[in-house]
Amino acid sequence: MAVIRFKALEKVFNRVPNHVTPPSDKTSDYYAINVFDKVKMQKYLSKDAFNHVMDAMDKGTPIDRKKADSVATGMKSWAIERGATHYTHWFQPLTGGTAEKHDAFIETTPNGGVVEIFAGDALAQQEPDASSFPSGGIRNTFEARGYTAWDPTSPAFIIDNTFCIPTVFISYTGEALDHKTPLLKVLNVIDKAATDVCQMFDKNVTKVNANLGWEQEYFLIDEALYYARPDLALTGRTLMGHASAKDQQLDDHYFGSIPERVTAFMHDLESEAYKLGIPVMTRHNEVAPNQYELAPVFEECNLAVDHNALLMDLMKKVSRHHGFRVLFHEKPFKGINGTGKHNNWSLSTDTGVILHKPGKNPKSNLQFITHVVNTVKAVYDHQDLLRASISTATNAHRLGANEAPPAILSCFLGTEVSAMLDQLEEQVTNKKMTPDEKTALKLDIGKIPEILLDNTDRNRTSPFAFTGNRFEFRAVGGSTNPAMPMTVLNAAVAGQLIEFKKDVDALIESGVKKDEAIFQVLREYIIASKAIRFEGDNYSEDWVKEAEKRGLTNVTDVPEALGAYLSDKSKKLFFDLGIFTEAELEGRVEVLFEEYMMKIQIEARVLGDLSLNHIVPTAVKYQNRLMENVLGLKEIYGEEFKTLAGNRIELIREISDHVTAIKQGVNEMVEARKVANKLDDGKEKARQYSKVIAPFLDTIRIHIDKLELIVDDEIWPLPKYRELLFSS
Repeated sequence: MAVIRFKALEKVFNRVPNHVTPPSDKTSDYYAINVFDKVKMQKYLSKDAFNHVMDAMDKGTPIDRKKADSVATGMKSWAIERGATHYTHWFQPLTGGTAEKHDAFIETTPNGGVVEIFAGDALAQQEPDASSFPSGGIRNTFEARGYTAWDPTSPAFIIDNTFCIPTVFISYTGEALDHKTPLLKVLNVIDKAATDVCQMFDKNVTKVNANLGWEQEYFLIDEALYYARPDLALTGRTLMGHASAKDQQLDDHYFGSIPERVTAFMHDLESEAYKLGIPVMTRHNEVAPNQYELAPVFEECNLAVDHNALLMDLMKKVSRHHGFRVLFHEKPFKGINGTGKHNNWSLSTDTGVILHKPGKNPKSNLQFITHVVNTVKAVYDHQDLLRASISTATNAHRLGANEAPPAILSCFLGTEVSAMLDQLEEQVTNKKMTPDEKTALKLDIGKIPEILLDNTDRNRTSPFAFTGNRFEFRAVGGSTNPAMPMTVLNAAVAGQLIEFKKDVDALIESGVKKDEAIFQVLREYIIASKAIRFEGDNYSEDWVKEAEKRGLTNVTDVPEALGAYLSDKSKKLFFDLGIFTEAELEGRVEVLFEEYMMKIQIEARVLGDLSLNHIVPTAVKYQNRLMENVLGLKEIYGEEFKTLAGNRIELIREISDHVTAIKQGVNEMVEARKVANKLDDGKEKARQYSKVIAPFLDTIRIHIDKLELIVDDEIWPLPKYRELLFSS
């Protein structure tokens, strides 16, 4: 292994940046060239077929099968012109990744030839089977049929020579088996709920979109070093490794000059992303060495989720072309910043108004305050569910690690917006307001844009922060598909907006004027949700204590956090809104428990293998060398050797202690796994892996990291942090 390590280092030092030439000097010349977008639709579809697809996209009307044939013919013509030979239904199963099964654009003819064909049936629906994907018991192996169905709201695209059609994935009995189906449902729900509220302020609003702008952090590791670290290759993180003397403490990597080889990778990645219509805008060095970030401009939520899944696949592929491997794991290296995926979320109307952005007059600003207050109330009421949506085995390493928010959900609004809510709380009463009071309040609300104009305070420690025209859900992990956090957030807000409309309507029916009714309901919500608002340092221990006093929950155990999906409150939300059936929800949670258990199980197996087959033999080899040295000193110096070899004897004893602890820890961990694996209940098995087995990973690591400082560097089998983090 030591030879492998140094050969890997030699490859790193001999790397030459792979400079890439984009297809054109101007991005606008080739942007979305591989996307069957509206421009291509108008060219390749009949007017009738085009209008039919537009209705499906904008109004959710079903696709007529006869029209589907016409649409499929136009798609096939464009795709083949672009060099496509195959097509696939591209979907997002509950593995967290993407899936595809390719079929050729051909059909045999009686004379032994083939013709290119792509019918409407193949476009609208397929039966890929895909029986091995997790379902949480929704379907058994003998019930293998699974169906994919076209999602016309997300444009088809070409990767290499394959025409990819975004689809949902459902069982033959109709249950959702993917991330897209519940997201599409909740986006329809929040559209209606928010539109109903908006029409209290502007009757011209007929549609509201949920928007998402994600920020993807990631690490780049040289491919040779990656393969010399089996723990990185198999688990996505280093299960052992002592801190480098220098890592991120000088903050010299953050926003620094991007290394030439990394820039070449970024150029290539951006070029491929632009061809697929992914509007990547920002790139920069992140805090940790070899850590970077990219972010696109905001998009409609469903499309943004598709683009994130697609881009993560692209990043893996492009990184290999440059001799890198990309890491999305939330904590690949102990002691330095991990990887997040900040989800910037907002609502906007078809009249061009961003509902979380102050307007130009008191009326629009009352609408702004209404949506801010309802969002805060939704987060307060469903804090446990929101935590569950970002709880994974990998994100558990990052949350609360002085780089990411803790498991306590709180909202940061900024001093000015908070002061406005406090003012509403103080001024509005359940009694009828005087004309002067209403005028004064409206004038103050009208000043919001001026107040926020130069207000740049931004709390980067907050898990859910208002940032001027949106909320930033910062607790989402880097490897997470954003579909589930967005499904939960939009569901929580949609449910809250529906409740708000009911409460306001009830007051109006009792004789209260509309504006006054809105003020009164907002005041009730401000008071009810005040505990969730926090402007300070979320990383501090003081906040943990303060949050407990406020009655906020702080669940750090992942299986326990995931249980919030099945609480009565969560079930009522999902069932009332029609997002999940009971079978879908329970099956999805079962998948999450199983995924958590398996990830810890894999880490335990890898650590056991590396410990016993690599670390212990290396330590014993070095110990034997020391023992030979001590015996040689004894032979030459006699009893005087005790004085001369005292430090070496102590090292021998220290190595022996660490080796014994490692072997004992691995043996106990294996026995604990055997006990846990006999459990039938998924939640209980996950809990056992969390409470009993996961702690072994830390205790065994302590002894391995100590040995790394003792054993001769020349024979240490694995690349060290100083090599992994400073290789680009």
